[in-house]
Amino acid sequence: MNKILAVAIKELRQAARDPFSLTLLLVLPVTLLLLYGFALNFDVRHVALALEDRDHSAASRELVQAFVRSTYFDLRRVLPAGADAAALFERREAQAVLVVPQRFGADLAAGLAPRLQLLLDGSDAQSATTILGYAQGVVADRNVRLLARALGVRDAAELPGVSYEPRVWYNPDLRSTEFLVPGLIGFILMLTAVVATALSLVRERERGTLEQLRITALRPAQLVVGKLVPYLGISLAATAIILAAAQLVFGVTIRGTILDLFLATLVYLVGALGWGLFVSTIAANQAMAFQIGVLSSMLPAIFLSGFIFPLRTLPLPLYVLSHVVPARYYLVVLRGVVLKGASLAAYADQMAFLAAFAVAVMGVAWVRLLRQEA
Repeated sequence: MNKILAVAIKELRQAARDPFSLTLLLVLPVTLLLLYGFALNFDVRHVALALEDRDHSAASRELVQAFVRSTYFDLRRVLPAGADAAALFERREAQAVLVVPQRFGADLAAGLAPRLQLLLDGSDAQSATTILGYAQGVVADRNVRLLARALGVRDAAELPGVSYEPRVWYNPDLRSTEFLVPGLIGFILMLTAVVATALSLVRERERGTLEQLRITALRPAQLVVGKLVPYLGISLAATAIILAAAQLVFGVTIRGTILDLFLATLVYLVGALGWGLFVSTIAANQAMAFQIGVLSSMLPAIFLSGFIFPLRTLPLPLYVLSHVVPARYYLVVLRGVVLKGASLAAYADQMAFLAAFAVAVMGVAWVRLLRQEA
């Protein structure tokens, strides 16, 4: 134990004297959280709406006000009849164009069903789908009010029918930040832990200090554990900083217990450090270690973990491959603890995989280290 402690203290001193390592482990995670936390946002608000009103009636003005009062749409342009909507979209002056036909008000008064037209900029398919849902909701609410008026009912809520009262659990405001920030934590921790560990060991090999440590009385296990423990501690400290930033900056409330959160993170980080150790055994220099570490940790954590894209939408080969990505299981646990307040007992299967991955990758890296020494 004393030998492991000596190696750990030596590694901490070396990391403290290396600004790049400290930046990678402590500053970079918070920077990435802030950068992606603000940049990645699926919420659509203040949609730039242009209006082409060919009727100019009280009914058309009332309809436009319904769009504006919904708080989802901001009326930015009033267009003449036959305006070029494509040019408007190209200049990004509007995301949607509402076209009200002639005789809109007269047809409503006659009991007919006039047709509206909504033109959408579909270059951003996800935003366009969300905007379409907003518009459908506004029109549906308007139809209910028109029906109530036709039946002589003062309040649309008094109309007979099904009472629909949706209740959204865990994220009642449907804020994308609540969904994205836990995913960012898993992505950032995997990236920094893998890269920092791989670079540390490869740097030792390039400088020749690793060979000097090997000729001492240290056993290989003591050397490896002594070098990994400091990075595990620093990564856990970075986790605490990230969680504090998530609460203070993005308002993410941690509903579960901190102990469960850190226990899951500990198991996840052991696997990440083991993968970094494995990368160090196949990389010939620091540049190669950095490239392999980034590609093998960042891409799966983004595309194959459910961080941004639902796993069910993946092609079958990628969906099968996602089952060996540890970030996939960690994100399930993290979102459950943070958003739902669940305990780790509810995620026994995910925790078992994370533990198995940590043991397996440490075992493979250990075997490769022993072969290199032999």
